[in-house]
Amino acid sequence: MVNNVSKEVELYAEMCVWLRTYLQDKYKTKKCEIIVVDCHSVNLDSVLEQYGVIQYYPQAVGLRIEIDVLGIVKWSNKAEIYFIEAKKTQLTLQNLGQLLVYCKLCNPEEAYLLSSAGLGSLDKVIGSLSREDLLDFGSGKTIKKMRVAKWDYIRHTIDQHSILPKI
Repeated sequence: MVNNVSKEVELYAEMCVWLRTYLQDKYKTKKCEIIVVDCHSVNLDSVLEQYGVIQYYPQAVGLRIEIDVLGIVKWSNKAEIYFIEAKKTQLTLQNLGQLLVYCKLCNPEEAYLLSSAGLGSLDKVIGSLSREDLLDFGSGKTIKKMRVAKWDYIRHTIDQHSILPKI
């Protein structure tokens, strides 16, 4: 049995399916459009423009941000975005820093850092050293937390036991 995927891109399609299902469940009683795309090789502002929501995220214009999987929940007068950053290697502080900067710039509704190889050093930093504050983003009264977890590439879902912060 293979221990991991050979290329990170192999993770994106199943993560798109997972995010679409998650958003459909979350917004099932709302009148909105749900869009989920693998956009790992396209700048975020181009994707937001393509789906007609760039006006809600003007801060993304001109930034060379490439999110692996993007979820958009779109109403007639607003939109929310969801980020997934995928890795096939164990997670590091550098991976966390990359997603944190994206979150601080664009303020998505939720953000996930997922790895098919496990949490790596982030398990110690966030779990053992209790540095959940490193997951914080948002502004004003609303502070959000990125979620870090192992991606179960066999079951095509997040390993619920690995999610940090623990909820």
